[in-house]
Amino acid sequence: MALKGIAVLEIAGLAPAPFAGMILADFGAKVIRVDRLGKFKPSDGLSRGKRSIAINLRHPKGIKTVKHLSKTSDVIIDPFRPGVMEKMGLGPEVLMKENRGLIYARLSGYGQSGPYKDMAGHDINYIATSGLLSAISRSGERPLPPLNLLADFAGGGLMCAFGVVTALLERQKSGLGQVVDANLTAGAGYVGSFVYSQRSQFFSNPPGHNLLDTGAPFYDTYETKDGQYVAVGALEPQFFKALITGLKIDENNIPNQLDIEKWPQLRKVLKERFKSLTRAEVESIFDGTDACVTPVLDMDEAPQHPHNKMNQSFHTSGDGVTVPSPAPKLSRTPATYGSKMNVESGEDTREILEQHGFTEHYIRDLEDEGVINKHSSKL
Repeated sequence: MALKGIAVLEIAGLAPAPFAGMILADFGAKVIRVDRLGKFKPSDGLSRGKRSIAINLRHPKGIKTVKHLSKTSDVIIDPFRPGVMEKMGLGPEVLMKENRGLIYARLSGYGQSGPYKDMAGHDINYIATSGLLSAISRSGERPLPPLNLLADFAGGGLMCAFGVVTALLERQKSGLGQVVDANLTAGAGYVGSFVYSQRSQFFSNPPGHNLLDTGAPFYDTYETKDGQYVAVGALEPQFFKALITGLKIDENNIPNQLDIEKWPQLRKVLKERFKSLTRAEVESIFDGTDACVTPVLDMDEAPQHPHNKMNQSFHTSGDGVTVPSPAPKLSRTPATYGSKMNVESGEDTREILEQHGFTEHYIRDLEDEGVINKHSSKL
């Protein structure tokens, strides 16, 4: 596995940090999630391949324990607002002094500096601040957040994992670790580089009136006769021609594809034609063609679709949950999967401590002093 031998400490947090940790675990890193004893019990479905240690981080011995674990770690993931780790005595200036090769990944909403750095926020706030949310809406409607995918997972967790891997690669030359500032606002903005750089060409009109934001009738979704939906992305002329041919529409009876003023007329024709067909009929017409028409699959259907099944794009985890498989695929050192998506808080505490050289006497002292739970080993 590509990251075999890399040791990661993931301080328990919400969506972005667990996703970054899961990516690293999928590709072979040994990830220990540090949970807060009795406070935060993650059940985010992003624990695949990890182990959990639950520690009282308000106790000096709890902080000492994390410091000890960090000395033999390659990566630590900090999910908090700026300054929180420093207040606990676990900031980069402390841990990297003891471990010069440590990659200290800071994953925050607004970054380590600026007037917003200490503010609370969620995905919707970060993409709003990045400028991208303003571009995501249908004509005349208010901005619509794309779930919490853009900042939390694309600009946050995924960018953080990428930053960690690049820092690990550089460490092979210098022998030194570094701080990775992976903030969700900047990360989401970076994901939107195309939107920013191509504003004059593709996004110059108000939202919902451009080529890629449902303004174009040949780049949108349509309801079918049976109340389901299909996605149409027939941008190029040859793909648009395949669309019209498949729908048996006489091109002499519709306006030119790029005549923006007549897009409402074209949309009306497409809407009526799709509404006359069931989704299965649409699939039978367009599957295997270049018309760029596909069914809008729900999350129960997608894993069962023949294309996804052939590519093993989904799998069933050890706890019976069907989830997407790791991506991308590597030919020699592929990711692995199949373990549980939820790891119980602290279930590996004793095992982890023993493996990191803590004596039985010291572990019992930690239990007696409330630093870890008693009898926290796996049954």
